[in-house]
Amino acid sequence: MSALPLSGIKILDLTRVLAGPLSAQMLGDLGAEVIKIERPGTGDDARAFGPPYLADPEGKANNNNSFYLCANRNKKSVTVNIAKPEGQAIIRELAKDVDVFMENYKVGDLKRYGLDYETIKAINPRIIYCSVTGFGQTGPYAPRAGYDAILQAMGGLMSVTGHIDGEPGEGPMKVGPSIVDYMTGMNTSIGLLSALYHRDVHGGQGQHIDVCLFDTVIASLSHWLQIYLVNGKTPPRRGTWGNGGMPAGVFRCTDGELMLVVGNDGQFQRTCAVLGQPELANDKRFIKNNDRVVHGKEIMAIFAGLFLTKPVAYWLDKLEEAGVPSGPINNFEQVFSDPHVQSRGMRVKVDHPFEPDLSLIRNALTFSETPIKNYRAPPLLGEHTQEVLGGKLGYDAGKIEELKKQGII
Repeated sequence: MSALPLSGIKILDLTRVLAGPLSAQMLGDLGAEVIKIERPGTGDDARAFGPPYLADPEGKANNNNSFYLCANRNKKSVTVNIAKPEGQAIIRELAKDVDVFMENYKVGDLKRYGLDYETIKAINPRIIYCSVTGFGQTGPYAPRAGYDAILQAMGGLMSVTGHIDGEPGEGPMKVGPSIVDYMTGMNTSIGLLSALYHRDVHGGQGQHIDVCLFDTVIASLSHWLQIYLVNGKTPPRRGTWGNGGMPAGVFRCTDGELMLVVGNDGQFQRTCAVLGQPELANDKRFIKNNDRVVHGKEIMAIFAGLFLTKPVAYWLDKLEEAGVPSGPINNFEQVFSDPHVQSRGMRVKVDHPFEPDLSLIRNALTFSETPIKNYRAPPLLGEHTQEVLGGKLGYDAGKIEELKKQGII
């Protein structure tokens, strides 16, 4: 088996909470050595975003919660107090021998600590320094802190998410998970991989990458936002309705709901046959997809009445036979009970000091030649401080103990 794609790449990770840590985790999965810097005592802010927390074998309170666990596997945790000059010096020493420096502090915060891009670049000219923020390094909002929900609102995502106007519960709605953080993490990974390729393949230099949640959420609106750029009109909220083929949405059956997406005219004809109303496919209001978009409320109402006559499993079987995309609306238990999900191995097990068989979500990438097979548990706070400072900086046990007494590590 070949080495993992990023074997040999070293990353110094000063990010916290979700977007930055997710990106560093992705790179760690791909084989990079990731040294996560945390505050002594409290660590990553995400460690306080609980419960639930893992159960300490000794029954003590701890800081290993689900929010932290989801974004910090395949890393080494080193505690350093960067507010103290001695802590800053440790970070600069570590930065001399890494490829990537990641941070998500407010714009300008790290300059006062001597950990800004220009300072780190002077130490290591080949460094790829990545700043992940809410609003970017420039612009009037640059100094602001940014959290996922705020950016969902400001970036327009919430304006097109939620129940259809006129229905109960209408109005803007936040997407459930921290989706902007996740997408920003993916953009961060793409940026870092591109910069590494530019440096190592094209003979380029290190550089500063500016990634922010605000840019990410706006770019993610893709075809929805392009509608506005074409005709100047914001698309209405569509609830569960689809964004292309019609009809598409959630339909209630006798014992639950299913999601249906009729992607083209052939699928529409087959769906009408499944529903026992083949003549609908010849109705002039519904013959072509554009017609069905114009008459969306009418066809959705007709389909709603038809689906109410049978249970979910019946319809899913018939739609599958007809080659029409549909699926159940699964809760999380049902997701991990799904035989396809199980066959894809989306739940992985790691050996954690508190739970020897801890479940995590696997990396979504599947490689034929460099498969990701080894997952290391998200580290305990400061678990690798002695290993890293001793092994990489040559600190002996006495020096490490003195730094602990001074509150530097």
